[in-house]
Amino acid sequence: MSGRPEILALILARGGSRGIPRKNLMLVNGRPLIAYPICQARASRHITRTIVSTDDAEIAAVARDWGAETPFMRPVDIAGDFSTDIEAFRHALIWLRENEGYMPDAVVHLRATEPVRRVSVMDAAIEKFLAHPDADSLRTVSPAKETPYKMWHLEGDVMRPVVTLPDLPEAHSVGRQMLPQAYCQDGYVDVIRPHAILELNSMVGQKVLGMATDEPRHDIDTLADVPATEAALRRMPPDEAVALLEAGPARGAQPARASAGGQG
Repeated sequence: MSGRPEILALILARGGSRGIPRKNLMLVNGRPLIAYPICQARASRHITRTIVSTDDAEIAAVARDWGAETPFMRPVDIAGDFSTDIEAFRHALIWLRENEGYMPDAVVHLRATEPVRRVSVMDAAIEKFLAHPDADSLRTVSPAKETPYKMWHLEGDVMRPVVTLPDLPEAHSVGRQMLPQAYCQDGYVDVIRPHAILELNSMVGQKVLGMATDEPRHDIDTLADVPATEAALRRMPPDEAVALLEAGPARGAQPARASAGGQG
């Protein structure tokens, strides 16, 4: 790869929300929720473009105020309660390719509902991914609180192990110290190559890197999640993203970049 890689941050922010109405515009410590990933992306050393994919005109306007681009609106039929990430990512990449001739080298998935994110950790994930050109994606992971080797499916009255180990047929009945450490994807940051999305119709592809972190995870799903998230955000170490948030939209926003066709 020659020159600086083109890294697109894509933030999904639909207008509907089952748990909290208008969640992406909800004020969290006085800032709209959507502002957090935008400012984190803008503070990155590696992200070269930040786009919000939304079906909602008000969210699009707020996103632009905080420095993101909204070059397209997401179709309503892929912005419902049961719509998937892959649908939105495919739509964004196809639109950018067909309308701008633009294709990034990698896409960073930043979830708006998880605003507690350190830019240094996000950049470390991007750097690790870029150092492995054979990888299709990278996901940050955290140690699982419960081991899957002791979990069961209940089929009627019959129990079936969720996972098994070929060399330890009764893993469910041995001590935890004898079992492999399992990890949960934590949604802190994902990095994906466009070909995995467009050619494999996958959010991970065939070779997935993991980056284990001990970062606290705060996912806003209901109003009960907000106080702990706000407290965690107040404990965040100062960095450029925090400075952009404190500056507010009037001073913090940057104009949307012009289309740069043929990149990537």
